[in-house]
Amino acid sequence: MPGGVTIKVLHPQDAEFMARIPALAELRITVFREFPYLYDGSLAYEEKYLATYRECATSIVALALDGDRVVGASTALPLSAETANIRNAFAGQPYVPTEIFYCGESILLPAYRGRGVYREFFTARERHAREFGGFKWMALCAVVRPATHPRRPSNYVPLDAIWQKFGYIQQPDLRASFVWLDLDETAASPKEMVFWLKPL
Repeated sequence: MPGGVTIKVLHPQDAEFMARIPALAELRITVFREFPYLYDGSLAYEEKYLATYRECATSIVALALDGDRVVGASTALPLSAETANIRNAFAGQPYVPTEIFYCGESILLPAYRGRGVYREFFTARERHAREFGGFKWMALCAVVRPATHPRRPSNYVPLDAIWQKFGYIQQPDLRASFVWLDLDETAASPKEMVFWLKPL
């Protein structure tokens, strides 16, 4: 890729998968401090979160590397292997959970954005889902923040247009709740998340 960034796809069976977990955890904490997530993360929580991917044989982690440095990452796994709060969002909905491949996140350090890395992430995850077969949908979800949020930067541009460009459609009635500690909070609180789906 341009700019010296390379994409490397890892699976739980790969020895390097485990070796990269600390760098992935630190990257998540760094990137998710930005608006709209404002995540005041901890390595302890990250270890628990990433265990979901480590324990799922069909999960995928696509890394963006500058040399050997992890500067971006994208994760995905079958929805059926995700945590209950995500699976439960689809209860009573016209979707079969075992037919959905769920995208956890795509994160990238600011200096590496605008180089086409995001597209590589989406391509890798969708290719992985097709290789396993049986999946009819790709899904991702994003936090919902009010336009008047005090920490919203004046130049903030939501990623909605990018997701739409890649074929994902927002599902306003399909929502979940995640709990984390915001930068301005003294205790963790639930955050509303909305799902986006794409036919595979």
